[in-house]
Amino acid sequence: MKQVTVLGSTGSIGVSTLDVLSRHPNDYQVFALSANRSVDALFAQCCEFKPKIAVMLDSDAAATLAKKISAENLDIEVRSGTQALVEVADASDTDIVVAAIVGAAGLIPTLAAAKAGKRILLANKEALVMSGALLMETVVKSGAELLPVDSEHNAIWQCLPVGDKQHYQFTDKGIRRIILTASGGPFRDWNIADLDKVTPEQAVAHPNWSMGQKISVDSATMMNKGLEVIEAHWLFGMPGEQIEVVLHRQSIIHSMVDYADGSVLAQMGNPDMRTPITNTLAWPKRIDSGVEPLDLVKAGRLDFAEADFARFPCLKLAYQALAQGGTATAILNAANEVAVDAFLNRQIRFTDIAKIIEQVLNTISPTAVLDLDVVLQADKAARLAATKLIELCNP
Repeated sequence: MKQVTVLGSTGSIGVSTLDVLSRHPNDYQVFALSANRSVDALFAQCCEFKPKIAVMLDSDAAATLAKKISAENLDIEVRSGTQALVEVADASDTDIVVAAIVGAAGLIPTLAAAKAGKRILLANKEALVMSGALLMETVVKSGAELLPVDSEHNAIWQCLPVGDKQHYQFTDKGIRRIILTASGGPFRDWNIADLDKVTPEQAVAHPNWSMGQKISVDSATMMNKGLEVIEAHWLFGMPGEQIEVVLHRQSIIHSMVDYADGSVLAQMGNPDMRTPITNTLAWPKRIDSGVEPLDLVKAGRLDFAEADFARFPCLKLAYQALAQGGTATAILNAANEVAVDAFLNRQIRFTDIAKIIEQVLNTISPTAVLDLDVVLQADKAARLAATKLIELCNP
């Protein structure tokens, strides 16, 4: 029986993962669960799945959770902090680590799991965006398995040459392009001039997917797709100019691989994250995910359109940061996290998100990524710069 640690278990990916695990109780057992501050949600998961360890990033939340677990006489150890996340990620009892913590907070435990040679189900794209070279080098050295859970990268991974799933470099395999599909989010048909008026409630109302607030805003700005371009670069060894983004509003084709002989392979399915989670969890086997079969007749049609940089400036900024190299992508990611949080708290307008990111990228010069400290320093500097710009918007 495989022991599974779910980092970020109360988020949308974590919840979907636990749903899949519950369908296969004879094959998988939960070793550890983690959350930031969602005490009630993690407590409910502890009651159902009975992990050996529960970790909360926030120490006060951990104390509250410990009291609840003690009151129920559950044999679960409660820990707190980043080091506790590292400990469950590289624990000898852990076979599979689901890296589903949103944002930069997931970087350190994901690296720890890679160093320990675990099978990592990667849903935290920031780990690659911030330190792709370091993470991929660690994976290769340790023999870890880094399997993509993002629906787009999982689709690409499924369309790659059979037998090459763990080599991570496909530039010599006859691949001409990687084509990432994007729904375009809730504002794909809006007049660009009206985007200033977008509210947080409108931005988090994704037309196809059920996701957390931050990733929903990223989808609306298309920064999510920009981060996925960077992620695809590191996962598959493809330069940015060979990674294309197209709008596909139905979210049925999750991404495609264009080969030199003219073949284009696509992975299709209903928009449900349980599909890529199950695919990476059980690979190379195929097991039930609970997802309804795709009805192409009911779907009726598949539409595609160009991803317009004028409508989605965050996507353009991501390509630019990738081309710059070094810590530029870490700077991009940090500035975006701060700007999105400010938008959700109504401190800035929707269109200010891209403006703040661009100003931060223009302010901080990227440097070579020599080690994790360099990445974390760039992340900190970008957050400070973005915060100052937001304060100027709200004197």
